[in-house]
Amino acid sequence: MNMMENSKTKNIITAIALSLVLASCKAPMATVIKDEVKENIPQNFNQEEQQDANNNSGTTPWRQFFTDPNLVTLIETALKNNQELLITLQEIEIAKSGVLAKKGRLTPTVSAGIGAGLKKAGRYTSEGAGDATTEIEPGKEMPDPLGNFEAGLNASWEIDIWKKLRTEKESAVAHYLSTVEGKNFVLSNLIEEVADNYYELLALDNQLDIIQQYIKLQQRALEISKIQKEAAAATELAVKKFEAELAKSKAAEYTIRQQITEKENQINALLGRYPQPIVRTKENFMSTIPPTVYTGIPSQLLANRPDIKQAELELKASKLDVEAARKEFYPSLEISATLGLEAFKPSYLVKLPESIAYNLAGELAGPLINKSAIKANFQTADAKQVQALYEYDKTILNAYLDVANLMSKVKNIDQYYQLKSQETKALDQSIDIANQLFRNSRADYLEVLLNQRDALDAKMELIEAKQKQLSTVVDIYKSLGGGWK
Repeated sequence: MNMMENSKTKNIITAIALSLVLASCKAPMATVIKDEVKENIPQNFNQEEQQDANNNSGTTPWRQFFTDPNLVTLIETALKNNQELLITLQEIEIAKSGVLAKKGRLTPTVSAGIGAGLKKAGRYTSEGAGDATTEIEPGKEMPDPLGNFEAGLNASWEIDIWKKLRTEKESAVAHYLSTVEGKNFVLSNLIEEVADNYYELLALDNQLDIIQQYIKLQQRALEISKIQKEAAAATELAVKKFEAELAKSKAAEYTIRQQITEKENQINALLGRYPQPIVRTKENFMSTIPPTVYTGIPSQLLANRPDIKQAELELKASKLDVEAARKEFYPSLEISATLGLEAFKPSYLVKLPESIAYNLAGELAGPLINKSAIKANFQTADAKQVQALYEYDKTILNAYLDVANLMSKVKNIDQYYQLKSQETKALDQSIDIANQLFRNSRADYLEVLLNQRDALDAKMELIEAKQKQLSTVVDIYKSLGGGWK
């Protein structure tokens, strides 16, 4: 009879296990994604020119790329104090904790505890009737009410039979690594911002010098016009025009001074500090020669740009999340165990082995009927996987376009700067000629004013061209993946 019952029990357990396995076979399949953007990345940034894979400025450390000691000092301060960077570092710590949490699920959970309780069963119940006729020891009846004192260890462990927990841990590791790359991208952006704002500040300094020189020029022109008016060689209109131009120039000076203050504070904000003067040397700004930038080949962006590597790791994590969500359809095996001492009086706890109590159980469970929550989690993970692929493709495409656009900009801004230099020289000469003619009453005051205005605008634009020239080189350096090493 016992053998028949054992056989039936085994058959029932086998049937349940088979039903769980069969149910798990109905788990949906993940969307198959193909990364065509990565596979079809062009061989060169410019199809008309061949790039050298051995020369890539993106691998140059930023301390070697930037040679201005004042700028280097500013960057070093920003890397220590910038709030956005500090926030990103905490995101890395959060992701690291996520890895530890997933890793902890692979090992058994063990806890220790003690407890005490008191229970009284009704006399006319099976438990109460049994206690009333039971002796703890010969001559000693079961206490009523019955106490319960216990101390021991509890353990539980989910056996990772489908490697679901390992997959979740691998996903957490990939996400952690993506936050590290995210930090590198913040570093690259931060260095670019500090350098760009620094060059803009130097440009404003030089524009302030130009406007101050123009003010002196206007003051001399005003004095000459007054002298000529007294000699009846000029009219009051000429005097008023020069006065108006002088006032306009002085107003422009204060506008530039305000821009300098705001730009200094913008740099201070990047450096994570309160307003203070920015140490700089403006005299050599216009003679600064931008470093030569070598682009390498487009495929190197995949290894050099931290935002691409971050997107790639997030794509990897999302794929692992889909795999883990799919394994939720499979049955899980959990083992629980208890080992300790238990007695109705504290003094009996030390009576061994009678007070020893233990329990060991295994449970194989899986979803059979209502799987809507599991299906929803799987569909969400699958959609996020496709979304991560699109984000990865977009990042690669934008990186390639950034470099291609900036390569063209470097060439065009160089030509623009050369032509502006020629324009400035020609207008400087025309100012001297116009002033000489005006002194000799051979030129109208309007000719002098127009020449001076054109020369001022040309010098201002030349300074802006130098700033754009330097900033464009910084931007392409960052676009190639430089600035975080």
